[in-house]
Amino acid sequence: MSTPKVKFNTQKQAEFVKVLRQKVNRYFKENNISKYANFNMKFKTVFMISLYFIPLILMLTGIISSFWPVLGMWALMGFGMAGIGLSIMHDANHGSYSRNQKVNNSLGYLIHFIGGYRQNWKIQHNVLHHSFTNIDGYDEDIKNNTLRLSPNQKRLGIHRLQAFYAPFLYSLMTIYWSLSKDFEQVVRYKKKKLLAGQGLTFKKALMQITFTKLWYFGLLIALPMIFIGLPWWQILMGYLLMHFICGLALAFIFQPAHVIEETEFFVPDGGSVENNWAIHQMKTTANFANGSVFFSWFIGGLNYQIEHHLFPNICHVHYRKIAKIVKETAEEFNVPYLQHKTFFGAVRSHFAVLYDLGTGRYDKRLAKVRA
Repeated sequence: MSTPKVKFNTQKQAEFVKVLRQKVNRYFKENNISKYANFNMKFKTVFMISLYFIPLILMLTGIISSFWPVLGMWALMGFGMAGIGLSIMHDANHGSYSRNQKVNNSLGYLIHFIGGYRQNWKIQHNVLHHSFTNIDGYDEDIKNNTLRLSPNQKRLGIHRLQAFYAPFLYSLMTIYWSLSKDFEQVVRYKKKKLLAGQGLTFKKALMQITFTKLWYFGLLIALPMIFIGLPWWQILMGYLLMHFICGLALAFIFQPAHVIEETEFFVPDGGSVENNWAIHQMKTTANFANGSVFFSWFIGGLNYQIEHHLFPNICHVHYRKIAKIVKETAEEFNVPYLQHKTFFGAVRSHFAVLYDLGTGRYDKRLAKVRA
């Protein structure tokens, strides 16, 4: 079994992406700016890695050893974990951190320190999500057995309450990721013949996952239980707090970028999609809180999700500058440029969609539009 190909309409509004790429390339050339990491990005790399590892070192060395300060260290690690995932590992595994692929590979392996497996992430995110955004059956970011994230998915009774239990599930996201998701994915990717694209055999991938999980749990659970003078259940409480924080942070950044009231969802018609790839991205992706510089800095520029999907090969520190070019070009070609002024507005829209998808209100509105 292999993943079927989705054909985009390369002829429809093809001039949009051609002109857009010319303008963006001109911006970097005229300003003599590299598309890769700058000093800001390198400083952020040191900051996020420190935010994750320094609290762990302080606990393991006994400098911080009482319960509440230790719990605070785990909380800081949760933000550091999210920061590494959103700001460093993400760019590196897209190949946009550095022109030097060895640097990208090295920083990309940071995902193993936060419980994931690099090659699976690259398949799910780079191959499936970026190529087939909001296409049911292809984009695994909208594939969830307990949440209905697309009107093209079957609505079950449990979905009626999904807007209320979704935050709890989101908080468990990285725990599930560290425990079983990678094993489930590698089996699925073997069947879909996606491992070969990463230069892997199933056996090699399975061995790598097992090895990385063993040393990850050794570092994050076994060593703290050995060296931190607290009961095991208090260590476990801190570890879970770290994951709860990170899981919520990741979900609340990625979900409001694609599953909101304004974005569209697709099912290929005979293996084809009506738009070209760039227009498809514009219809399935949205920005939020573009006016908040610090917020954007902390979350790896992923509030500029449109720019990221159109130019994943450009380091996120440049998104704020090229966003103006993208928006102006979209207006020139009458292409939608979806955005929410605030982060909370985007989150509200996401939960409104969750509610409507769960209760069937979304389906009724869609039926009226199609009628």
